[in-house]
Amino acid sequence: MEETTFEDLGVAQAIADNLRKQEITEPTDIQANAIPAVLEGRDVIGKSRTGSGKTAAFGVPLLQRLQAGKAAQALVLAPTRELAVQIANELRKWRKDTSVSTVYGGVGYDLQIQKMRKCEVIVATPGRLLDHLQQGNCDLSHLSMFVLDEADKMVEMGFIEDVER
Repeated sequence: MEETTFEDLGVAQAIADNLRKQEITEPTDIQANAIPAVLEGRDVIGKSRTGSGKTAAFGVPLLQRLQAGKAAQALVLAPTRELAVQIANELRKWRKDTSVSTVYGGVGYDLQIQKMRKCEVIVATPGRLLDHLQQGNCDLSHLSMFVLDEADKMVEMGFIEDVER
């Protein structure tokens, strides 16, 4: 039986090559199910165990759907700064010509503001993103993609009200 490749799922060659450089060679179940749907622009709710490739399941098609040079088109919300940084780093590896900005608390605002104004993807924690929105520091009017990663943890941590705003 022949294995499914990322290219079989509709993933662009350059992104598939970058995945292989990270030793991600065959799609996992969550990736095989989610990637084609997201590439078609459909909404997806996915649940899978830790280490199953959920970040690539949403990140790969998100990166492929971006239009280079346009304002922030995708927002990924994560419950912790560590996860936000991890997601952003993976996205940067998979599509090197994409500008990804991380937004989280505990650091200064100025550099985050500069990077948000020039990026295509924002990966943020809810609290700090809400701070920036309330201060008028970021424009989300061009978003066409939204990912809520680890939604169950956001509820547990009390972020659900921030997310709903």
